[in-house]
Amino acid sequence: MKQRVALSVLLLIGVFVVVGCRKPAEVIEAKPPYDNPLPPGQSALRKITNPHEIPDFTMAALDVRDLRPAIDRSLNYLNKPSSRKFFPCGQITHEKAVESLKSFAELLDSGLRGRQLNEALQSRFDVYMSVGCDNNGTVLFTGYYTPILEGSKVRTDRYKYPLYKQPGDMVKGEDGEILGRRGADGQFSPYPPRAVIEDSGMLRNTELVWLSDPFEAYIAHVQGSAKVRLPDGSLMGAGYAANNGHEYRSIAGEMIKDGAISRSQLSLSAMIDYFKRHTENVRKYTRLNPRYVFFRTEEGDPRGSLNEPVTPMRSIATDKSIFPRACLAYIATYLPQLAGDGVVNRPYSGFALDQDTGGAIRAPGRCDVYMGQGQNAGRLAGHTYQEGRLYYLFLK
Repeated sequence: MKQRVALSVLLLIGVFVVVGCRKPAEVIEAKPPYDNPLPPGQSALRKITNPHEIPDFTMAALDVRDLRPAIDRSLNYLNKPSSRKFFPCGQITHEKAVESLKSFAELLDSGLRGRQLNEALQSRFDVYMSVGCDNNGTVLFTGYYTPILEGSKVRTDRYKYPLYKQPGDMVKGEDGEILGRRGADGQFSPYPPRAVIEDSGMLRNTELVWLSDPFEAYIAHVQGSAKVRLPDGSLMGAGYAANNGHEYRSIAGEMIKDGAISRSQLSLSAMIDYFKRHTENVRKYTRLNPRYVFFRTEEGDPRGSLNEPVTPMRSIATDKSIFPRACLAYIATYLPQLAGDGVVNRPYSGFALDQDTGGAIRAPGRCDVYMGQGQNAGRLAGHTYQEGRLYYLFLK
């Protein structure tokens, strides 16, 4: 969430095959890397100059639920003086970002919907497309969510797997980047990886909350935040505070190689089931990922990297080093929907706000869609792995 790891459930399990994919695994695995970096000096966004290449927004303009408050949250961020230091972003100035959001909000407030709203957008806004991973606009969409886990503020026989607060010797830069561990001489050194942190007990007495399941604690690390249901029934927010500066590494490859789970059966629910049966193996596999996340108490709704609440289906995470923060986006892809006891992928187009970021969401070919809180949101996130197009709208 705020500077969250921003890894989708699919990146948690590290596979390319999910239930509902429209293409066989061999085809998906043959696709180009979605995290191809931008060539030096190139912008992540390309202005569309051919009117025939501008998408039709009609279907997205028929369903604008929860969009207006999400816009207000972006404007609230842009009203903070600190937001100005991230602009201009490519060709987009801070003033252009604010004016564009305000104009779009006015159109929503006017009651325009469907075809009429589409015509107004086509008339008033320029449309930019992400160059994607291949310079042709190909973007991989994945999903993330906020898990709701069982826990306690005190350790008990049941609740004995901690989420830790940010250590006192962990130092972050002005923009939240991890500088490292400050030594007695004032110099910085890399913070230890997960295995050393767990084996040394170096964080003892800095626990924020205790969870009932070791793999659920790992899920909280991957998603970057969680809601924790305490014994009295109340919910406590555990939000992202920092990480140890190490790159994320998937644990799925080793599990498959060891025969712990088959590639064809691999899913988040299958991994949860496996680790419930084999709790003794949680540490064996999770410590293969050196990244470790620290948490803080978070009030209210989960927040993104703008320190504003994120909205299901209306907030996306992108690489904030190349995409403009808080701005209005439009996504066109396939996204999962619950259908009875299952999940099906269907064509999706919708407006969203670029309000989050993450360690695995890098380059112009990646976008993470926030699916919400709880088990159903987790199911949707776990089935989100589709190519599509990512656009941004700015006032002419």
